[in-house]
Amino acid sequence: MNVDDTLHATITELVRPGKGILAADESGPTITKRFAALGIASTEETRRQYRTLLFAAPGVAEYLSGIILFEETLGQRDNDGTPLPDVLSRQGILVGIKVDKGTTPLPNAPGDLITQGLDGLAERLQTYKAQGARFAKWREVYGITDRNPTELGVRANAQVLARYAAICQQEGIVPIVEPEVLIDGDHSIERCHEVSESVLHAVFAALHEHKVSLEGMVLKPSMVLSGNKSGVTSSAEAVAKATLQVLRRTVPAAVPTINFLSGGQSPESATANLNAMNASYPHAPWVLSFSYARALQDPAMRAWAGLDANVAAAQKAFAWRLRMNSLARAGKWNPDLERAA
Repeated sequence: MNVDDTLHATITELVRPGKGILAADESGPTITKRFAALGIASTEETRRQYRTLLFAAPGVAEYLSGIILFEETLGQRDNDGTPLPDVLSRQGILVGIKVDKGTTPLPNAPGDLITQGLDGLAERLQTYKAQGARFAKWREVYGITDRNPTELGVRANAQVLARYAAICQQEGIVPIVEPEVLIDGDHSIERCHEVSESVLHAVFAALHEHKVSLEGMVLKPSMVLSGNKSGVTSSAEAVAKATLQVLRRTVPAAVPTINFLSGGQSPESATANLNAMNASYPHAPWVLSFSYARALQDPAMRAWAGLDANVAAAQKAFAWRLRMNSLARAGKWNPDLERAA
């Protein structure tokens, strides 16, 4: 099988009807912070237990086509000693891997960040592929202020995303391209629209320049939202209208799937917004699906609280959020379903 066929086969599995992608790729500091808020100690063992309960939740394969792992998880085993990547592959869930190395300030662009990790990426991908990874994820972040992101920041981050994507495809790995426009701040939904459009224009120009096959990638963008300190909560219909307008202006139809990040939204809001997009645009040229982290995991993490006795309850909470977002992917969710939980 040549590289193009390999990429196509992976994409075909990722876009299966009713399914999305779970982002379970939190770095050590990030998951430690989330655990600490619930009084859970963050150790290699507690992280293994938590990821195991998610991956082994009854019915999970009905709603997930792929799961993005952190490097630590790729080498861990479940309670029976089965490698966690095998736990997923035996259910028909593809294994993905976070490959970026975090952000650092971008020189000469005050307030902007740039993501590290391109050095040695091809070699790392070869190792991850041998461990079962079929796709990868790289995140660039864009904070919004009156002057950020700068023009330099937008261009530089787009170039890094494109270089990463090109390296992935060279190795037969489908890249998830994640330009995250942060929800943090007091900006309006109109300002987020402006920044999101600029960012995605730059990203696709860079992808074209680096000869990335659009048919062999996944886009993981933010939704267009007001800042979390703005005091404004836009309706799902307003979020859907603004987000879809940006996507129609910037994302070529050749991209097979857009799997949104939840980016600080509550679990129900992330579901409602995704549903509104699919309900209002049922014949979109791309699949509109999810690749959520906290919006899928928070109810399960809270139900678990680090206790073995709570595993079944946590798995039930996780499966419920997956089911709600599977319905939202088809535009068939409604708030009354949440009250039936």
